[in-house]
Amino acid sequence: MPYKVKDLGLAQEGRKLVDWAEAHMPVLMGIRESFIKEKPLKDLKIAAVLHVTKETGALVKTLAYAGAEVWLAGSNPLSTQDEVAAYLAREGINVFAWRGESNDEYYWCIEQVAKSEPNIILDDGADLHAYLHGKLPEIAERLWGGTEETTTGVIRLRALEKEKRLKYPVIAVNDSLTKYLFDNRYGTGQSTIDGILRATNVLIAGKRFVVAGYGWVGRGIALRAKGMGAHVIITEVNPIRALEAVMDGFEVMPMDEAAKVGDIFVTATGDVNVITGTHFQLMKEGAILANSGHFNVEINVKELERVSVSKEEIRKGVTKYTLKNGRNLYLVGEGRLVNLVAAEGHPSEVMDMSFSNQALAVKYIKENKGSMLKKVYTLPKEIDEEIALRKLHSMGYRIDKLSEEQAKYLSSWEVGT
Repeated sequence: MPYKVKDLGLAQEGRKLVDWAEAHMPVLMGIRESFIKEKPLKDLKIAAVLHVTKETGALVKTLAYAGAEVWLAGSNPLSTQDEVAAYLAREGINVFAWRGESNDEYYWCIEQVAKSEPNIILDDGADLHAYLHGKLPEIAERLWGGTEETTTGVIRLRALEKEKRLKYPVIAVNDSLTKYLFDNRYGTGQSTIDGILRATNVLIAGKRFVVAGYGWVGRGIALRAKGMGAHVIITEVNPIRALEAVMDGFEVMPMDEAAKVGDIFVTATGDVNVITGTHFQLMKEGAILANSGHFNVEINVKELERVSVSKEEIRKGVTKYTLKNGRNLYLVGEGRLVNLVAAEGHPSEVMDMSFSNQALAVKYIKENKGSMLKKVYTLPKEIDEEIALRKLHSMGYRIDKLSEEQAKYLSSWEVGT
């Protein structure tokens, strides 16, 4: 079985991590039970580029139990949990991932899973989708379909669709309500703060905490920072989101102004050059910089190095940059995804829903092979609601059901006042 991991001897520790995740992912475990009985993915080959975490371990094991042969690479050079990668390799997953990959190694790992000639692919960030379209179009043409986990990746895929270059159907798992309303907001909100605290151990209370972007990720971060006593400032380019931030009780201003007063900066936009050389020059002594977007492009690290006279790793995962003006700035996790570089990513409880969407999306693609167009889809509402209901039940909650009279009233036009 082909694989490449840091140290296979870490497998036992990886088993413990995955066991912990599975104990906190009841919805996915329920799906696994049915998959074991039905084997809906029998003889399928699945290639995945995902953050190799304990939760991903629970997902790929579920796909394997369903009968699939799974190939896995990491979706970020610094997000792999080496213990989990070792355990998955021992369990028969063709995994190519280790923490601290170079850029060339990162794409070599993606190449290995892409060349496995999969039937269906899973991606987080669309690097596998892009690699197949750009480097291996003949394999892309034969795919039954794929999925995409995150906002940034969906944006890239919709661009391919708009240009009429998308070679197979894709389910935007990110656009399921049981994904983005919970994973993006509550998962990223908590895990981003977790990453900053693990890396710096600074006090959040009383700090001016700048969040760039007020999408679902930015909202979650702002909410958690506010809850810890921070004075939260939002920067936005979208007037509707900016207005929402104002009415949610946050201060809103351009980054040029926020740069002068912020103590902690977190980018969550999915776009490039949100914090640039101009902003670094305006920042006060000791400002902390972190990124919660998928790619390390939001904080312009090259410009940070250009305006600095020295840099030093002052704590694990924290680099101190001394600027030419004499001030010091602190960059967390090289400007990469802070919740995975400096912490463990989202809590298992929220990934339970995200990865349940992934598992059911793979099953949906298999069942609808040949009838789906080469476009970006969302999962049917019924699947979304099934996941939400399963999650509620696992938490001990029950909800009402519509009576026949109520259902008829909501579906008719005749009855008014």
